[in-house]
Amino acid sequence: MQPNSISRLLRALARQGLDVQYNNQSYSVRWADSPDAPIAEVLLPESFPVEAKALKQLANLATAKHPAGGHVCRVCATPDFHPGDAGVAIGSVLETSGQVIPAAVGSDINCGMRLHVADLSVGQFLAQRDRFVELMKGDFFFGKRDVTMTAQTMQALFQNGAIGWLDAILDRPTGSIVQSDLNQLAREIDRIFLNGSMTGHIRWAPEELVPKLGLVRDGGLATIGGGNHFVEVQWIEQVENRTLAYQWGVREGQLAFMIHSGSRNVGKYIGGMWRDRAQALWIDGVKYPDSRLFPLSLAIHPEAVTDYLQAEATAANYAFVNRLLLAELLRLRLRQVYGDVEAPLVYDLPHNITLPEGQGWVTRKGACPAHLGQPVIIPGSMGAPSYLLAGLGNPDWCCSASHGSGRLRSRFDLNRKGNQESEDELGLTGVDCITLRQERRIEEAPAAYKPITPVIEAQVQAGLVEVVALMRPILTFKA
Repeated sequence: MQPNSISRLLRALARQGLDVQYNNQSYSVRWADSPDAPIAEVLLPESFPVEAKALKQLANLATAKHPAGGHVCRVCATPDFHPGDAGVAIGSVLETSGQVIPAAVGSDINCGMRLHVADLSVGQFLAQRDRFVELMKGDFFFGKRDVTMTAQTMQALFQNGAIGWLDAILDRPTGSIVQSDLNQLAREIDRIFLNGSMTGHIRWAPEELVPKLGLVRDGGLATIGGGNHFVEVQWIEQVENRTLAYQWGVREGQLAFMIHSGSRNVGKYIGGMWRDRAQALWIDGVKYPDSRLFPLSLAIHPEAVTDYLQAEATAANYAFVNRLLLAELLRLRLRQVYGDVEAPLVYDLPHNITLPEGQGWVTRKGACPAHLGQPVIIPGSMGAPSYLLAGLGNPDWCCSASHGSGRLRSRFDLNRKGNQESEDELGLTGVDCITLRQERRIEEAPAAYKPITPVIEAQVQAGLVEVVALMRPILTFKA
């Protein structure tokens, strides 16, 4: 039974031409005047709020069709579904044939999650917490990290991601990496989605980052970024699937280190470039789509489709190495403070990316791949648990899962009202947030996010994922 407020919303949307139905935790959405467009499905618990703007954005995505050829085959959304600033709802997943849509990924290309575990108890960690935090603040906030690279290493990074970077760094280690266990990094490559390597090219990289000779000191590498990005120390409270947890090296009582970051300014540069190019390549004389979503058609611009995918891969490669370096700085500080700590990688996976799947490509925006048996990492807020799961490869949801719990209140709203609310109201009581800006703590307060438990339960019940382990936050770094 739908709450009266939801029923009223659906009637209001129907008057605006949006056909919305609800059945068994799933909303189906389509514009009434676009009967040929696929029906978009949203997996959303009944208790969760429904935002008209997000539903409209998802319905618009389903209608994105290039007049010269290419169409959307299917569209769905995960339970962290909420409006996106660039016209594409967060949590959207679409399968396309004969076209790709650069705006569907946007500029935070290969934003993703990385998870390490360590054989340290909470007590051992907290005993030297202050020293560890000060060292990490130097790396994350005060620019004390040293990720200097040769020009050749940066070129290899952009062209072949983590594999290219590692091959080059083995030849000539530079910066803090000279202290790293390079053999361990090599062993961990197969725990990165696609081995952290896509087919990129230096021609899409910002020119200043790919000189022909010399050293490169990139201020963006090994940085967390703003928004909902973070580095978090957690402890593994509960293991649900002991077989998979054992295979992945995860045990109750361990510490966990979760990293959420992406391609930073490189992604903004490439994403912005291709948003403008897609619009410029629209057929002369043909009306712009109302959604302002401009597909690239394989039929008339095959070179543009190829170039865009290569450019996106270039930014994705940068993001894979960015997360790797964030984790490696943390691992080096762990060893400095706590001794010989291995802190192996569990998995690293993207959630803003276009991949060759289905009838052409699957684009995920704020949703991650969840193929059969693949590790899936879904964080809660900094006051709520996070989950390690295994994908079940559900084709009804394009083998996808959510990338988080989903935003409930905007940053604007929290900036305007948050200072007037108590720590309890914001969910910040007992939260250890390491940041240089008090407003970041309020913008990212637990009250800003949907509760994570029903988000996970909805996906388990729908057969998208199964739970492997639950982690509780200890402290969170927010840039």
